[in-house]
Amino acid sequence: MRTLRPRGRLIRTLTATAALTLLAGGLAACGGDSEASATIGADSSAGTVTVGSLSNGAAKETTLKVTEAEAISAGLPKAVADKGELVIGVGALPAGFAPLAYVGSDQKTLTGAEPDLGRLVAAVLGLKPELKNSTWENLFVGIDSGKVDVAFSNVTDTEERKRKYEFASYRQDNLAFEVLKDSTWNFADDYRNLAGKTVAVGSGTNQEKILLEWRKKLQEEGKKLTVKYFPDNNSTYLALSGGKIDAYFGPNPGIAYHITQVATTPRPTRNAGKYSGAGASLQGLIAATAKKDSGLAEPVAAAINHLIENGQYAKWLAAWNLSNEAVGTSEVDPPGLPLDNS
Repeated sequence: MRTLRPRGRLIRTLTATAALTLLAGGLAACGGDSEASATIGADSSAGTVTVGSLSNGAAKETTLKVTEAEAISAGLPKAVADKGELVIGVGALPAGFAPLAYVGSDQKTLTGAEPDLGRLVAAVLGLKPELKNSTWENLFVGIDSGKVDVAFSNVTDTEERKRKYEFASYRQDNLAFEVLKDSTWNFADDYRNLAGKTVAVGSGTNQEKILLEWRKKLQEEGKKLTVKYFPDNNSTYLALSGGKIDAYFGPNPGIAYHITQVATTPRPTRNAGKYSGAGASLQGLIAATAKKDSGLAEPVAAAINHLIENGQYAKWLAAWNLSNEAVGTSEVDPPGLPLDNS
């Protein structure tokens, strides 16, 4: 997913979000890694973590009470427990990918839904969070070398990646349709509702592949779906606001971000339905990613489930307008994108 940082043509569905991340331009840096502030909104002595800070309007700042769950932290690998910190990898250089990970409104602090969840998990584990920001490629170098304990960086669970990494799922990997707020159209999880519509999509993306498959099915049924391409998101959204297209089909997080940015404009938009990024046969999942056999996936999943059970997880998602990507439980190494689609 690039510029939700590309991860391969069929996995990196967020290819067209760069135009949504202009405010995150401060992430650009010389070199491939940078240390990032992990103290944003965190007060371990008071047992609180604040999510949605410095979001430039992308999130509702929310302070959550989170304390160590000793029954869970007891399961940490000794090396991690002994150092007392959790090194959280985020692959957001150079440009960031709002609302998931980007430089905040102070022009220096890494914010976003991903680092926020990493800090919540660290709090449950009784560890000090240390955020390490890097390029997408260097994120995995950091995990492989042991410099990063676990990545919270919009990593899709795939069978290919399981050869080297272990996962703890925490979000659905979804695509979505964005329409004008006053539109009455909804996808309703049925491609047949696209008949007669004009839909924009990014070229060379996973969502394009899915949309073209639906177009073919409709053609076989004697119906028409018009697919439009634009050079960038600015052009796409101008076409949407001008009524030249009925909908934009793209990554759900980028659409969630854009909806917040245009909410008070004359042409606000809304989400008209989601669809699994893995296609009809499998719900794609985003997962915390650690080195295979590190022993971290189990306690991280337990920490996420603790947050789910105690309500902080739902509040974290709501703060970032991502409630439609909630999972009911965090799983260790759940079924991922198959090898022929990785």
